[in-house]
Amino acid sequence: MAMTQSQGVADALTQRTGHAVELVGVTTHGDVSKALLAQIGGTGVFVNELRDKLLAGEVDFAVHSLKDLPTYPAPGIVLAATPARDDPRDALCGPAKLADLPHGARVGTGSPRRVAQLRALRPDLEVVPIRGNAPTRLGKVTDGELDAVVLAHAGLRRIGRLDAVAEVFDPDQMLPAPGQGSLALECRADRPDLVELLGVLDDPMTRASVTAERTVLNVLEGGCSAPVGTYAAEVDETLHLTATVAAYDGSRQIRMSASGHPDMAEQIGRELADRLLAQGADQLMGERD
Repeated sequence: MAMTQSQGVADALTQRTGHAVELVGVTTHGDVSKALLAQIGGTGVFVNELRDKLLAGEVDFAVHSLKDLPTYPAPGIVLAATPARDDPRDALCGPAKLADLPHGARVGTGSPRRVAQLRALRPDLEVVPIRGNAPTRLGKVTDGELDAVVLAHAGLRRIGRLDAVAEVFDPDQMLPAPGQGSLALECRADRPDLVELLGVLDDPMTRASVTAERTVLNVLEGGCSAPVGTYAAEVDETLHLTATVAAYDGSRQIRMSASGHPDMAEQIGRELADRLLAQGADQLMGERD
């Protein structure tokens, strides 16, 4: 998937600027470890090696799934572009929709956010922690090990596996991860030439949306192992942001929304996160089975 989305960025950049792009594959700790993300460091395990290559001058820029990026700044590195966002929603892959799965069905996911929201929707489910790339996870359904898995719709589209989707969750059912469906193009901060070059792929609407979402996560001091869902979208020059923090067992959720001008994306996210904290979001984030 990483090579597929990187090739898409390379092709778009060449088309827009005429500059040829050579892909350089980098294997990260998150790619090879079989442990759950929360056990190996959570946010950052898919990007640290790439950032090291950037700082060493071994590559000019890096392409990440934005939801994998830590929300705190990386010294010497700048987020040069956020291309137009793909579908940010989660998808259920299996033989039936969630409501039609049998009682006690085994559903796989490696995301505490998805675990919490799945349990809120169907408390009877047995949610099974899994790792591996999308084809590996889909194979667990085909082999009968699991009844279904939940994956990002954007990732399934990029690898041509939308045929496996039984249901796409509306944000009213399951809020996606902050930045889900978006890509991030990073380069060294001391390369203004690259910042300008990559900037041709930046989509202002996407940047405003993901800035608001990631600000919520940053203020909550959560990472990819936190049961936090967010979704922001711009409608008629107004940015609408919704966020939820859920108990890991699905028993409780705090869900709130806020709106404002897209130029105020960070402030909107910060104020919404403060409201969530005032309602006890930090306590829910600390609860586990």
